[in-house]
Amino acid sequence: MIRTEGIQPVTQTKSPEGVNHFAIALGLIAGLTLGLVAAATGSITLTNIATAFRPIGSVFVNAIRMVVIPLVMVVVFLAVGRLGDAKKLGKLGGYSLGLVWLSYVPAILLGAFGMRLGLRLFPIAPLPVPEAGDSPELPGIVDFLVGLIPDNPFEAAASGSLLPLLVFTVLFGAATIPIPPEAKKGLLDVAEAASDALVRMVHWILWTAPLGVFALAAPLTADAGWDMLGSLAVFVVTVIVCLVIQWVLIYLPAVRILGKMDPVTFHKATLGTSAIGFGTTSSLASLPVMLEEAEDNLKLSKEVYPLILSLLAPLNKAGSALFQAASVVFLAGLYDVPLPVAGMGALFIAVFLVALTVAPVPSAGVVTLAPALETVGVPLAGMGILLGIDRIPDMCRSCVNITGHMIWAVVVEELAIGRARGQGRQEGDI
Repeated sequence: MIRTEGIQPVTQTKSPEGVNHFAIALGLIAGLTLGLVAAATGSITLTNIATAFRPIGSVFVNAIRMVVIPLVMVVVFLAVGRLGDAKKLGKLGGYSLGLVWLSYVPAILLGAFGMRLGLRLFPIAPLPVPEAGDSPELPGIVDFLVGLIPDNPFEAAASGSLLPLLVFTVLFGAATIPIPPEAKKGLLDVAEAASDALVRMVHWILWTAPLGVFALAAPLTADAGWDMLGSLAVFVVTVIVCLVIQWVLIYLPAVRILGKMDPVTFHKATLGTSAIGFGTTSSLASLPVMLEEAEDNLKLSKEVYPLILSLLAPLNKAGSALFQAASVVFLAGLYDVPLPVAGMGALFIAVFLVALTVAPVPSAGVVTLAPALETVGVPLAGMGILLGIDRIPDMCRSCVNITGHMIWAVVVEELAIGRARGQGRQEGDI
C-alpha cells in the first residue's frame, strides 16, 4: 500500500479575489486611447495630461515590487520546506516532482526562443528605458555562476540581487526538510501566516490596478503611438502559439507514450477540467472537478490521483514558466535591453525558480515577474502593461497547466504502478 499521509486534497472552490479583469482592461483601453489621441494629434495639452499620470504608474509598480518579492520568497520557502512530506511518499512524489520540473526546461526554452523568433519575424518599436530602470551591466558566465551564492543574503536583499536571494531561500527551505515535523511546524506556520498577509496586500494593490495600468499605458502610448498596439498584439499571439506548441510537443506525447492513453480519449475524459481551468484560471478552484474526473472518467487509482493532483495543483506551472520567459524576452525587446548568453542563463534560472511556486494571486504569472525582470535589467514598468492584456494569456496558460495536472497523474500511475489499464481506460470507453 502506498502511503499518502502528509498531503491532503484541496477542496475549496473559492476563486481568487481582489482583481477585476474587466476593469483592468478598461483602464488599459482608456490609457491607450489617451496616448494614441495625444500622439496622433500632437496636442501638447493631451501629451501633458498623459505624462502627468506617470508618477501614479511608478507608485503602482513600486507597490507591486514592495510586496511580491517577499511573497515569492515565502512561497518558495514553504514549497521547499514542505517537500519533507512528499519525500515520504516514495515513487509517487519523486515521479511527480521530477516530471513537472523536467517539463519546465522545454517550456522556458520554448517561451524565450519562441518570443525571440516572433520579435524577429514581427519587429516592434522599442520604448525609451525609464531613467530609474537603466540596465545594469551583466556579468560573464563564470561571474554569474559564482554570484548565485550570496556571501550575505541581507546585503543581496538590500541591493536588489534577487536571484541569489532566491537561491538562498531554496537552500534555507531545503535545510528544514530533515528537521522533525514537530520542530519545524512553528517555522512553517509563521511563513504561511506571512504568505497569507502578503497575498492580502497584493489583493489590495491589484484593486488599484485599473488606475495603475491607465497611468502606465497613457504616457507610454503617447511616446510610442500606434506602435504600442502592434507590439502588444505580437506578444499575445506569440504566447498563444507557443502554448499550443508546448501542448503538441510535450503534453500529447507524454500522455500517449508515457501514460499509454489515447489523447482523444484523455481529452474527452477531462473536458470539464479544461473548461473550468480556462474559465477560472485557478488550479485550486478546478481541483474538485479534477478529482471527480480522475476517478469517474479516467478510472485512476484512489491510491494515486488524490495525492498527485493535490501535490501538482500548486507546483505544476509549466505554462506559466513559458509565459514568464516569453514576457521577459518581450519586455527586453520593448525596452531595447540586450540579452547576451549570460543574460539568457540568468533568465532561465530566475524563471525556473519563480515558476516552481508561482504565488497564489490573480495574474500571478505577471505579478511575480519582478525577480526575473530585475535579474536581466528589464524595467518593472512593463509589468503594468502586461497586466492589462493578461486575461486571454492567463486563461490559455491556466488551461495548459490544469489539464497538465491530469496528464501527469495518468503518467505517474503508469510509471509508478505499471498496472494494466482497466476496462474504463480503453479507447472509446468514455
